[in-house]
Amino acid sequence: MIKRYTLKEMGNIWSEENKFSKWLEVEIAAMEAWSERGVVTKKEVEEFKEKASFDVGRIVEIEKEVEHDVIAFLTNVSENAGKSGRFLHYGLTSSDVVDTSLSILLRDAIDIIIRDTRILTTTLKEKAFQYRDLIMIGRTHGIHAEPTTFGFKLAVWTFEMARNLVRLIRARETISVGKISGAVGTYSQIDPLIEDYVCERVGLQPAPASTQVLQRDRHAEYMSALAVLASSLEKFALEIRHLQKTEILEAQEPFKEKQKGSSAMPHKKNPILCERICGLSRVVRGNLISALENISLWHERDISHSSVERIILPDSTIILHYMLYLSRRVIKDLKVFPEKMRENLDKTKGLYFSQKALLYLVKAGIKREDAYRIVQRNAFIAWEEGNEFR
Repeated sequence: MIKRYTLKEMGNIWSEENKFSKWLEVEIAAMEAWSERGVVTKKEVEEFKEKASFDVGRIVEIEKEVEHDVIAFLTNVSENAGKSGRFLHYGLTSSDVVDTSLSILLRDAIDIIIRDTRILTTTLKEKAFQYRDLIMIGRTHGIHAEPTTFGFKLAVWTFEMARNLVRLIRARETISVGKISGAVGTYSQIDPLIEDYVCERVGLQPAPASTQVLQRDRHAEYMSALAVLASSLEKFALEIRHLQKTEILEAQEPFKEKQKGSSAMPHKKNPILCERICGLSRVVRGNLISALENISLWHERDISHSSVERIILPDSTIILHYMLYLSRRVIKDLKVFPEKMRENLDKTKGLYFSQKALLYLVKAGIKREDAYRIVQRNAFIAWEEGNEFR
């Protein structure tokens, strides 16, 4: 993801340095596990841990020759570890390291998203209570309907965010698995106890069954939770954009003291933060399609998913982290205009009482269809002539 939308905390998770650190962590855990099985001596493990290191630049250099990033990584670590590295990657296949490490990264990333989702949910709840009695017109199809309150609108968003939180927590559980089961997942060259040890060491659960790769329905579910959350944030931002229209102007996103809205028109206060949220949500939803496409791989594996995931997984978590930051900023510092809400409420001169009038007539004994015609006729006359509906 471009730097413009990358906040440091999430950007650090997806750095090359951190990725290779997780690869090395998995490799060391595997070597420790082999030590527990008596294949490697504890002295060899300790010597390896002291010497094992990598250099991102050197890995890139080697990869240009071998066209394989894991082999380039292993070669570089072996260069530094010397003889102590002879049991590096023992019995493993590339996906054991890559997929297990990816699960760690995705878990760490979603932990940040879960934390910030909780913060935004709390902010929305506070604002919902603050504006619980602020009456405004409700709109359906963009047309004035019946009154609601601004606090109730925010309460609806709060509960939606609570559901998003449940989805995120479930996605975290789904993705928090590892596999150290070898070339086609059958443990032919590795003891299942190695997998148990490594997964426990890095805070994951062993996959109940895997091929050479973890099954990508897990990653698709993860991406689905991100995409739904992104869509919710867009929904909130889109509503604020509507409420900020000049003709409505019931609410407005924050506008800094020295901020400028237009290169041509100095009077402009454009809802650029909300527009950015809406735009970025499209990227996350689009990435979900790619994640769904990744579920179907050839036989026990191919790597058609790999190139896709190098883009969609870092980008989606980075984008969503940024969207949550923007959303919290918008909600926290949202400008609300009660006078304008009252003015807009009065624009139809009482037409929002039409259902109330309909129900009174029905209670009085008039057939519903006749009552509807009476109320509708008077409502249309009042609107066209600019009279009070009463």
